[in-house]
Amino acid sequence: MFWLPASPGLAQVYGTGNHTVTIQVLPVTDVRIIGGGVSLSSSTAIVTAGQNLITVTDQSTQLQWATNSSTQKITVNTNLAAPLFALNLLALNPTRGAAAPEVTLNTTSTNLVTGIGRSFGTCTLRYTGIAYASQGIGTDNHIITFTVQAE
Repeated sequence: MFWLPASPGLAQVYGTGNHTVTIQVLPVTDVRIIGGGVSLSSSTAIVTAGQNLITVTDQSTQLQWATNSSTQKITVNTNLAAPLFALNLLALNPTRGAAAPEVTLNTTSTNLVTGIGRSFGTCTLRYTGIAYASQGIGTDNHIITFTVQAE
């Protein structure tokens, strides 16, 4: 025997079911460097005859970040414990937060951008190599680390 619904298009409901769906959002942080490695060479430096100071600057890279945690900042450090020459860094025009004053990089983490909070943003990185003619020649190879952390 075969039964048809009393009205076409109406089906009888014989039971229901349900379940719980939980969405959990954990802390997420991402940092990315856009633009590749930076090479500072005295061949492009600002040099003035009769002066000891040699400086060279590069603004070809950007820092990008994203974090969903509040009260965050970005710090920076180098792995090079005893550099021959000074390497300074300044975050230019951050889209979120506030740029710290220009820092001379060392192995201790130093603030670069503060007050980024829950955000995504970018800034241009301005590296400045500083040497003195009286120091002679040499090469420093830095590995720069950027870290998003609680303020």
